[in-house]
Amino acid sequence: MGNYRIRIGEEWQSIFVKGRDEWALLELMGMGEIGCTPIHNPAPRWSGYVYNLRRLGVNIETIHESHRGSFPGHHARYILRSWIQPEEFRDVA
Repeated sequence: MGNYRIRIGEEWQSIFVKGRDEWALLELMGMGEIGCTPIHNPAPRWSGYVYNLRRLGVNIETIHESHRGSFPGHHARYILRSWIQPEEFRDVA
């Protein structure tokens, strides 16, 4: 479970992300401009993770791409467009 700082406009805001949503955020952060797809970063509910992150204020671009192969069709590529950094845990005791 993690605390992150996200830049929204000129302000930094703290968000808390856990579970698969945090996994998706870390994948997006690690992939940079390449972005993530369900094909190359398998997970059962990418659209759900992206939806949850967007509700926290995270800016994620969706690009729709087609693919070939045994099961041709379309998939989404998600690219993180927000400035995000892990927030160090601070004990205020």
